[in-house]
Amino acid sequence: MWKRFRIPHEKRDTILHSLAVLLSLHGKRRYTFEEFWALREINFSLKHRESLGIIGPNGSGKTTLLSIMAETLRPDRGEVKTYGTVAPLLGLGIGFHTELTVKENAEVYGVLMGLTRKEVKARTGAILDFAGLTKFQDTKLMHLSSGMQVRLGFAIAIERNADIFLVDEALSVGDMEFTEKCLNRFRELKRMGKSIVLVSHDLPTIQSFCEQTLYLLQGQVRANGPTGESINKYLADIKEGTLIRNQIGPP
Repeated sequence: MWKRFRIPHEKRDTILHSLAVLLSLHGKRRYTFEEFWALREINFSLKHRESLGIIGPNGSGKTTLLSIMAETLRPDRGEVKTYGTVAPLLGLGIGFHTELTVKENAEVYGVLMGLTRKEVKARTGAILDFAGLTKFQDTKLMHLSSGMQVRLGFAIAIERNADIFLVDEALSVGDMEFTEKCLNRFRELKRMGKSIVLVSHDLPTIQSFCEQTLYLLQGQVRANGPTGESINKYLADIKEGTLIRNQIGPP
């Protein structure tokens, strides 16, 4: 699987030409485009009941890959085949309305995330409790911090009855107490036979939850196999300076 982005660069012939464009009401800027392959030749499989970690430095393509798996992005070449339902925990809180109360947002967002109205009604109390927002249920969302809003989004998303959960750094949305709640919830999902695809810089968490791990570097697979082996390759690259030498292009 491959994914490409086009990066615009403004073309300037001379300083005088640029000034003329800025002063003209009808002036048109001219751009050239650079092709940037965020992902190249990505191949992997995830078995039923198995969990996959995705690691690598910033800009290596981890979030782009997760977004393609969630079908919010399309690959330019290749395809993703999914068997079972998918619950992406990405962009938590997108769709919230700041003028509505916390409880009202939980009800609306739950429906947007795929829960039925009956399910939302039955689970709203548990969602607010998990997010630690029960006492704020009648408070307008605008009065909550961004961290509290993301916690609410996570608490709703994790309630979906899906086969595969796609998680992008969701464990960084709260304090230690909330992080432990998230970890316990993931453990419960694994016991239920759910699969988790987890993007994280927290290697101990990847080690404890994921049987297999994909290590990406500059949009390509650097290692793909048992989690311990992939993490060791990543740590060896850090020690040898391979990551610094390969960090080129936009983040």
